[in-house]
Formats: sequence, C-alpha cells, structure tokens
Amino acid sequence: MSITRKKGPLYLQVKKIIKDRILHGVYPLGTNIPSEPLLEKEFQVSKMTIRSAMQELAQEGYVEKKSGVGTIVLRNTSFSKLSKGKRFTEILVEEGHKIEKKVLGAALADIEEGTELRRLFGARCRKIERLYFLDGEPFIHYIHFFSEAVWLDEAAGLPDMQSLYDLIEESRIELESFRDRFTVGFASAETGKLLGVPEGAPLLKRLRYSFDVEGNAVEHSVGFYNTELQHYLVNYDA
Repeated sequence: MSITRKKGPLYLQVKKIIKDRILHGVYPLGTNIPSEPLLEKEFQVSKMTIRSAMQELAQEGYVEKKSGVGTIVLRNTSFSKLSKGKRFTEILVEEGHKIEKKVLGAALADIEEGTELRRLFGARCRKIERLYFLDGEPFIHYIHFFSEAVWLDEAAGLPDMQSLYDLIEESRIELESFRDRFTVGFASAETGKLLGVPEGAPLLKRLRYSFDVEGNAVEHSVGFYNTELQHYLVNYDA
C-alpha cells in the first residue's frame, strides 16, 4: 500500500491504517499483526516507522508485543467520543465478522434549491458514496453528505477503510449530537445491483444527521441495509 509524506508523518499513516484494520476485523481480536518485515514491505517504509506506529497502538491499548510470539490484537473497539457513530460495525466485529468498505465515488456537489440538503448545507456539499461488505458479501449502500467545512481532496479520494468520523476529526470539527431515523426503503436500480437484490426490494433505510457544537449540520448519511444478510443491532445501556 502506498503512503506519502504529503499526508503527514509516515508512522501516523501506518498506525491509522492498522487501527482501521483492527476495528473492522481484518486483524481479529487475539490474532497476530503481520510481522515488521511484512509491514515494511507492504508500506515501503523503514523498520523505525513500523515500530513507532506499533508503539502508539500499544500505548492506546490495541496491541501488545510479546517476545517469541509477535504483536497480538488486544482490543478492537474505539474509545473515541464519536464511537456512537461507529458502534454498529464494532458490534459485528466483536461477534467475529469482518467489515470491508469500498469507496464508489467522492465529489463536491451542487445542491438543488428546495431540498433538505439545501436547508442543511447551502448551495454545495461534499458527497461520498460507499459500499460496505460483511464477510465478503455486499451489505450496506451508503451515500454521505458533508458540509464544505469537512476537508476532502476529491481528486485523491480517501482510503476505503477510513472512518468518516475520523475525517471529521481531522477537519478539526467537534461533533455535539447525532440523530437517527429508520424507515423502510426500496432498492433503486443502482442500490439493487450493488447489494444483489431485486429493484424495488424492501430494505432497512437509515438516515443519520450529525451536528457540531453550534448546531450546524456537518453530516447527513443515507444507508440501505440488506437485513436478510444481517439484522441491524441496537444495544441499550441500562
């Protein structure tokens, strides 16, 4: 995988990629992270860069290096204050599933007048379309809309596994509240093709809104879930 100094310190980029893999079940709980030589070869970086990345992950409690054994995954959930935005995938990973994401497109989009998006974001917004896979099967078709305050290089795109809430954090935006709505949606021709279901098939439709500390809309996401593959899970704490 190619990384570049233009995106900041190399060891932090490596750390972020490995952390994403842990959080999405690519490196399951209790298993070994690939060896330093393999990571050096994959990322085309020095041994010191890999060691610095692994030290940070160890300090955050994700991994532990054991002599003669290797580096083991100790934790696969996030302590981020935005973790509520990631909780569903974390539950699936805790149950032993593997989550993968594929970016289908990223662009700066003009918004039609009189629409909900126009009310939320004004004349333009950033748009990212992604497909989630559960254990290799297409599971969720997501379309994300962000305010222009969220930084994104549309030409370069973003890594498939990157959390969009990390993207918000990197833009120095502090989220204060979330709002979710659930309803029944019906697969469009595009969504049906992506999820492998007939056009018009009923799907769980999730609409998420995220707001900053001043009450401004930062994100609006529309997701279509193939619940025949996996039920949507909600945990309520006592």
